[in-house]
Amino acid sequence: MSTGTDPGVAATIDQAALQRRTVRVLVLTQAVGAVGITIGIATASLLARDISGSESQAGLAQTAQVLGAAVAAYLLARVMTRRGRRIGLASGYLLGASGAVLAVVAGAVGSMVLLLLGALLLGATTAANSGARYAATDLAEPLHRGRALSVVVWATTIGAVAGPNLTGPAAALARALDLPELTGPFLVGAVGMLLAALVVGTLLRPDPLLVARQVAGAGTEPPPGTSWGRVRAALVERPVLVAAVLGLVGSHAAMVAVMVMTPLHMEHGGAELRIIGVVISVHVLGMFAFSPVVGWLADRVGRAPVLGAGGGLLVVSLLLSGAAPEGSSWQIFSGLFLLGLGWSFATVAASTLIADHAPLDARADVQGAADLLMGLGAAAAGGAAGVVVGAAGYGALSYGALALALFVVVAAVLARTGRERLAQ
Repeated sequence: MSTGTDPGVAATIDQAALQRRTVRVLVLTQAVGAVGITIGIATASLLARDISGSESQAGLAQTAQVLGAAVAAYLLARVMTRRGRRIGLASGYLLGASGAVLAVVAGAVGSMVLLLLGALLLGATTAANSGARYAATDLAEPLHRGRALSVVVWATTIGAVAGPNLTGPAAALARALDLPELTGPFLVGAVGMLLAALVVGTLLRPDPLLVARQVAGAGTEPPPGTSWGRVRAALVERPVLVAAVLGLVGSHAAMVAVMVMTPLHMEHGGAELRIIGVVISVHVLGMFAFSPVVGWLADRVGRAPVLGAGGGLLVVSLLLSGAAPEGSSWQIFSGLFLLGLGWSFATVAASTLIADHAPLDARADVQGAADLLMGLGAAAAGGAAGVVVGAAGYGALSYGALALALFVVVAAVLARTGRERLAQ
């Protein structure tokens, strides 16, 4: 079985040069693939509401996408363990493209079942983009892992900020094709995902994970034992990994719960789709644009303090969002920006902790399991968000999510303690 890596590559290729090439390819992949992820964020809940005829079901599409990302993260990690990063990442983008096409069909025929199935498959693209951040650390020097990871996260800014702002032209494209205008973003997104699959599938050679194994003398064959067995052993041996996973889960759940219901909260106050798209863009800007600074801080100051700062930013953002009136307001703009920035601090720091401490023979398995749990937590939060907003309003949702933000702060304390024990 070919893995796309020459058995002698570790001896013939400069590792530093290969790391730089890997990061460049991943940056390009993220920039293109992010369009596929974010272009539907501002419209998925609205399309679900139109198809179902119920605002209480509006969050189901986003919840399905988050759930799909969780499951895909683990499944793609298993592929990466056996075949390397390249095959796993390309598979995720291809699955996501098929999900976008299904979402278009769902809108055309008015099928909620097809929309939810498409959203599940779309989650594979989110999982692939998340996996790319870990791929950037496979060959990175330990003191520069935060920077390498964060540069790839930053690249998402290009497509992610552009994506929601393409909702207007995408809607016009859908009308020209005699399709519901809310399906247009998914059409454009499918093209972005296919391009991302093409880029990573053709250019990510040799594979960074397989090369890292060769450099360590482990070979390219999959490690023995089951995936869950390797994950369990790593978590028991290294408690700092548990704290990092807790930080990922708490920050992602808080972010998703509030973000998925923001378009409806704004629409209730008469905000136009264009303005909603701008708010989502500002939110995504906070998530990705400053990640290189966050990565630099994680390398210089430490992973645990940056994780704790992320929890603090999430607290401030949720207080602002909870005070935001319906429609467009400075509170919703600033709250959503800080929600993204807090997520960036927490996610970059926690992900770098995982890259630091996951054993090489279980690296992809631990990373996939972490993203699985992160996605499951976010799916639960997103599913509950629609119910909470329907019963008590958007403000109650934001204030309730404060518990998740404080959970991140606790995880940071545990991460610091766990790292000190591991060092001893």
